[in-house]
Amino acid sequence: HHPDVKRMLMTMRAYTEGCRAMASVAAAAYDAAHHHPDAEARKQNQAFYEFMVPLVKGYSTEMSLEVTSLGVQVHGGMGFIEETGAAQYYRDAKILTIYEGTTAIQANDLVGRKTARDGGQTAKAIAAQIEKTEAELAKSDSSAAAAAVLKRLKAAREAFVQVVDFVAGQTKASPNAVFAGSVPYLMLAGNLVAGWQLARSLIIAQDLASHNVDVDFMQAKIATARFYAEHILAKAPGLRDSIVDGAESVTALAADMY
Repeated sequence: HHPDVKRMLMTMRAYTEGCRAMASVAAAAYDAAHHHPDAEARKQNQAFYEFMVPLVKGYSTEMSLEVTSLGVQVHGGMGFIEETGAAQYYRDAKILTIYEGTTAIQANDLVGRKTARDGGQTAKAIAAQIEKTEAELAKSDSSAAAAAVLKRLKAAREAFVQVVDFVAGQTKASPNAVFAGSVPYLMLAGNLVAGWQLARSLIIAQDLASHNVDVDFMQAKIATARFYAEHILAKAPGLRDSIVDGAESVTALAADMY
């Protein structure tokens, strides 16, 4: 395949695996929030799950548009006509970002109830968990893939924490400035958490591959995690800049100028 076709296919694969992993982790937290024997663990899992809800719904559905768009693009002109069926997936995916709360509604929830209300405590607790994964990556076998994922995961986490501080600190004082970046914040948070799950999968896959367990499958997991880090997680610092510094340009024009 041409390298750009591989890029599109890897992007589709990485988004799909990352979003599925994020949803699975959220579902596990929901179960733990209701059934864990320890009350404090139930409380922590409930907070984590509630933070994850807008990410799973908002980020995953927006990325479904990216995946299905690439599904059309990778077929060229054949993707646009009805024979392949690719265009139908693209059309159908659009409703996912609208019903059960549009992406903007999910972003408002993330800003208001999930970040500003507790001063960013839950978000920073998640960042602390991600930092532990970074430490595990640093202790791994020093593979090029682990090093690449560590570099991008750390940068994305730091960008996320800076945005959390901005949201928690400015929502009451400058609500328009914060909500101008609410959807980009949702995209950054979803990007980070999905990338975090793929980083965790890389650690496990490297260990299993070293013991000759389903090596081809594990190598694919490692490659996908690295691709996600280098091509998708790498966008996080730019999102941080647009959220923290870009509000004025969002609101610069009067309504009658649109």
